[in-house]
Amino acid sequence: MPMDERIQLGVINTLKIDRITPPGIFLVAGDGEAILLPNRYTTPSMQVGDELAVFVTTDSEDRLVALSERPVAMVDEFGFFEVVAVESFGAFVDWGLPKDLFVPKRNQKTPFKVGQWRILRVIYDAQTDRLTGDERIIRYLSKDVSALKVKDEAELLVLARTPMGYKVIVNNSYEGMIFHNEIFEDIEVGDAKKGFIKLIREDGKLDITLRPIGAKRKDEASERVLEVLTKNGGKIDFTYKSDAEDIKKVFGLSKKTYKAALTTLIDGAQIILTNDAIALKE
Repeated sequence: MPMDERIQLGVINTLKIDRITPPGIFLVAGDGEAILLPNRYTTPSMQVGDELAVFVTTDSEDRLVALSERPVAMVDEFGFFEVVAVESFGAFVDWGLPKDLFVPKRNQKTPFKVGQWRILRVIYDAQTDRLTGDERIIRYLSKDVSALKVKDEAELLVLARTPMGYKVIVNNSYEGMIFHNEIFEDIEVGDAKKGFIKLIREDGKLDITLRPIGAKRKDEASERVLEVLTKNGGKIDFTYKSDAEDIKKVFGLSKKTYKAALTTLIDGAQIILTNDAIALKE
């Protein structure tokens, strides 16, 4: 990766080792600006001229500093953070770095309490020239879905539970929903998951499924049935008529998907069906 021309706050920078000093190693960008990588992040193998990938943030005195650690989320990304301190002017959350991330009171939808977990956007605050957290999620989500297609794979962050299902942030940019009838696995607010776009709505919101759509989905369902059979010694007391909740609990599939998988596996001579069980074919 080529060296960055200038140092950028809140992201991974590729910088060159310029000099080694008692406080640590000074790194430089292409424009000559220097930044300290403190001793706690250095190793004896680091030499002048080497290029390093580092995260740039600010220290306790709001000076730019380089770290070899990575935060929960970088600038303009969403993450799930634990509240570790609350003050009259705001709160602090653990984002995986020595200096906690500050969340001003104006950026909180409801008052924070120590021990809570909140989904936040890491943003650059021009007023203070530092990184902060913002809980006002919707303002950062786009409704321009012109680049998306149905069946696209997507990165998801589970945002909230609703009566209809779970709201998710899609690809760090869009609002989506996983409806309850599409959920066949454990899911909690804050989970990071992979999913697939099932429907793109006119209002810019997305319907999401956690399983591939179409033929690939059938293949994965068949593989799941085979996996469960193998773990259970090659036979399990399930048939086409098994209860939907039992199927969901054991296989993580809807009854419709499970039955389609059984048909595929029987037709392919991979399993056999008896009156009260399915089994791997010998």
